[in-house]
Amino acid sequence: MDLINVKINGMPYSVPQGSTILEAARYAGIHIPTLCFLKDLNEIGACRMCVVEVKGARSLVAACVYPVNEGMEIFTNTKKVQQSRKTTLELILSNHNRKCLSCSRSGKCELQTLCAELGVEDDGRFDGSKTESVKDESSLHLVRDNSKCVLCRRCVAACEDQYVGVIGANNRGFDTQIGCAFNKELADVSCVSCGQCIVACPTGALSERDNTADVIDAINDPEKVVIVHTAPAVRVGLGESFGMPIGTNVKGKMVAALRRLGFDKVFDTDFGADLTIMEESHEFLERVKNGGKLPMITSCSPGWIKFCEHYYPDLLDNLSTCKSPQQMTGAIIKSYYAEKEGIDPHNIVVVSVMPCVAKKFEIKRDDQNGAGEDLPDIDIAITTRELAKMIKLAQLDFVNLPDEEFDPALGITTGAAAIFGATGGVMEAALRTAADVLTGEDLKEIDYNDVRGTEGIKEAAYDVAGMTVKVAVASGLKNAAEILDKVRAGKADYHFIEIMCCPGGCVNGGGQPIQPADVRNFNDIRALRAKSLYEEDKNLPLRKSHDSPVIKKLYEEYLGEPGGHKSHKLLHTSYVARKKY
Repeated sequence: MDLINVKINGMPYSVPQGSTILEAARYAGIHIPTLCFLKDLNEIGACRMCVVEVKGARSLVAACVYPVNEGMEIFTNTKKVQQSRKTTLELILSNHNRKCLSCSRSGKCELQTLCAELGVEDDGRFDGSKTESVKDESSLHLVRDNSKCVLCRRCVAACEDQYVGVIGANNRGFDTQIGCAFNKELADVSCVSCGQCIVACPTGALSERDNTADVIDAINDPEKVVIVHTAPAVRVGLGESFGMPIGTNVKGKMVAALRRLGFDKVFDTDFGADLTIMEESHEFLERVKNGGKLPMITSCSPGWIKFCEHYYPDLLDNLSTCKSPQQMTGAIIKSYYAEKEGIDPHNIVVVSVMPCVAKKFEIKRDDQNGAGEDLPDIDIAITTRELAKMIKLAQLDFVNLPDEEFDPALGITTGAAAIFGATGGVMEAALRTAADVLTGEDLKEIDYNDVRGTEGIKEAAYDVAGMTVKVAVASGLKNAAEILDKVRAGKADYHFIEIMCCPGGCVNGGGQPIQPADVRNFNDIRALRAKSLYEEDKNLPLRKSHDSPVIKKLYEEYLGEPGGHKSHKLLHTSYVARKKY
């Protein structure tokens, strides 16, 4: 790494050549505030919060985009710099909805934090006319309130990075607003409900649709049996809402909190993930043996499914027909579990806790009611953030809760299921089972390292029982589109493809705790969360889905066999081509 010499606030430093001033200052242990900047996503220097003085420059420069050079002298904390940043914040506030106490991001808002750090007083000295605000509550997963928007365009960049691009800047000057083309509502365009815009937003302008009141009402209904199940990525994100280090696995405390919130049973969505692997690996092997449609593409991610329906409807036959683990778990609770426990399934309310806001859309899809026409697989889907909100509302001391285990009926799971939350995890779990089935052996080498990691696209070829299986893994829809274009053009010879909507997989889902830009810009949050899931996998006694005694018992007592008539009715679904607007 080549270094160059600079001075920052009069002190000499050697910093990597090619750095921006922002990166050089960080390398020297100096914090420069930002608002619009997200590394590799939104590097536009628009908000002017990161301005600094550079000796010889005619005006203040934006540190996030201004490169350093040999001998540069930089001043990050002069009176001129401080006044500029403070005035910028006051101007933003003059056009901002300042009802902070009732805002979903209060205490975690980057604008609020900057105002506190820079001593901005809400004296309203620039108050006057305000841009006409719009509140869009049309979609199932998201609420957009433009009265809280700061026009940083981070959401626009996130949407474009997802290869969807259904939001952007409308109008000009003082009338500029973020919205859909022709001012359409979000529900009327080809949004895929991924929620990456929410994670990117620095304020409360974007938030998930809050369903916590529905959950609380269900818990308080004495006629209802309320059962909750939690996705693997939730356990490595939830702790961040309570000040714990990024990636801390809080599974035991999470289970304890859910019991204290009043849920009748606490199950693990990992059970549904193991079940998904049983059905998906069987489907894959059937396609390979019988000349079925290849490559087969995973169907666990509802954002990806909706993307395919809108943008690649010609490839719908390539999708696995398996429901997601969320839906499979709900279908089994309302059929097998209800029968076994003698509970009327109409009295069961199934709540899922997911790292994903697209799950709120998924539960309303057609053909997601395996136990009966009037029995949706899942009644209410909430995010990791919503669960944290419920825990805080109940005044639970989360960090000091004891570690407890999931309820046993559906609580025994495998390492294969745990890694579903990381990109490549579904592929690896499926290969573990498919390899054992094809060889008829209990293989000991089960770590498929080539499909691990946070890279956007990973490709590998494995020799499985004498057959070369070519696989690809993509996370983030821009990367998915690159793979799908190859398939569409006949330039790809993959057998099996895993696609996750969110970059890095579910650990980086749109419903996970939101880390401020300063943390996101200089830490690989996805890798830290995924590392904890792989640690859990490594330490579990069972690491293959087909070894789960609960799964074996389910097939023996109820389902019969993977891909059978009962399995198909309960655990498989269908898709529909959607218009692209």
